[in-house]
Amino acid sequence: MRKILFIALVAIGCQSKNVSESIIKLKPKYTTSPVQYDSDDPAIWINPIDPAKSLILGTDKYEDEKGGIYVFDLEGKSIDSLKVKGVDRPNNIDILHGVVWDSVKLDIAVFTERGKKRIRVYQLPEMKSIDGGGIPVFEDSDSRAVMGVALSWRKSDSTAYAIVSRKGEGSPANGYLYQYKLNLDSGKVSGELVRKFGKFSGGHGEIEAIAVDDQMGYIYYSDEWFGIRKYYVDPAMGDEELASFGLDGFKEDREGISIYSTSDSTGYILVSDQQANVFRVFPREGTNKDLHEHPLIKVVPVSTNESDGSEVSSVSFNSDFPNGLFVAMSDDKTFQIYDWDDIQKLIDLP
Repeated sequence: MRKILFIALVAIGCQSKNVSESIIKLKPKYTTSPVQYDSDDPAIWINPIDPAKSLILGTDKYEDEKGGIYVFDLEGKSIDSLKVKGVDRPNNIDILHGVVWDSVKLDIAVFTERGKKRIRVYQLPEMKSIDGGGIPVFEDSDSRAVMGVALSWRKSDSTAYAIVSRKGEGSPANGYLYQYKLNLDSGKVSGELVRKFGKFSGGHGEIEAIAVDDQMGYIYYSDEWFGIRKYYVDPAMGDEELASFGLDGFKEDREGISIYSTSDSTGYILVSDQQANVFRVFPREGTNKDLHEHPLIKVVPVSTNESDGSEVSSVSFNSDFPNGLFVAMSDDKTFQIYDWDDIQKLIDLP
C-alpha cells in the first residue's frame, strides 16, 4: 500500500506544471564532500579508457584568490591532489574532450575567474595550467565581471571556441556574449575574439548559464528573468535568435542548463528553476512542426537547493550510472550526483 501511494504522489508531483504542487523530491545517489566556501557549477570529464574512472569538477566561488576548482570521483569523494587553489572567484566551468591542435590531442577544462576578468585553461586529467596565467575577456567593455562559460568544437576545421557571459549590470541589450577562438602555440593557449552576439532582457537579471549542443550546432543560455534563448554556435551561421522558450512557469531565476542526448538529434534540455528547487525539461529536438519549438515536457523535483549549475552525460559509466549521470550544485556547498535512470523514470510518467 505504501509503495502504491508513493508512486501516486510522484505521478501527481511530476505531472503538475505548478511547482508548488510537486511533492516528491528525487534523491541523489551520491553527494560530494563539501567545498570550502560556495559551490557553483560542475562539469564532467569522461575517462576515454575507463568511464568508471571519470571525474566531476566543481567550482568553489570565493574572492581574494581563496576560491578553487575541486575534483571528485563518481562517488563524490574529493581528490585533493588535483584540486586547483588560489583562484579569484571562479564561477562556471566547462570541458572539451579530444581537442586537436596541430596533431596535439588534449582534453581541457575552461573556467571563468571573475575576480581577474579572465578565463583559465587547464589540461585534463592532470589539472595542469596551459594558458600562461589566463586569457583576459571583455577587454573593450566596461562590463567585465565574467561569469558563464561554454565550450564548442567545430569539427570541419578543428576549431575550439569558448563562449563567455558576464554580470548583468551595465551589459548591452545586444552582443551580451563574447565568443573566443582558442589557439595553442608553443604549449600555451590564447584567445582570439571572433564574435559578439546574444540578446539580454535587462533589468536586475543576468546571463550566467550557457550550454552548447555541438552535435546539432546550437547554443542555449538562460536570460534569468526572461527565458532560454537559442542561437547557432558556429559564427559563420549568423547571429539570428532561433528561439526563446521557458518564458513562463518559473518561480524566479532560470539557471543551469544541461543537455542529455538519446541520439545525435534527440534528447532533453534541463533547466534549473532555481528558487523552486526543480528542473524543467524541454525536448532537445523541438517538435514535429518546428525544431526550434521547445515546449515543457516535465517538471522534475530534486533535492538540490537553489541550484545554480548542472551537467549531464549519457555515457554508461558503471553499474551506478548505466545510462548516464546528472550532477547539480546545491547551496550547502555540495554537488549532488543523480543516476539518469531515476530522472528518466519521472520524465516517462504520464
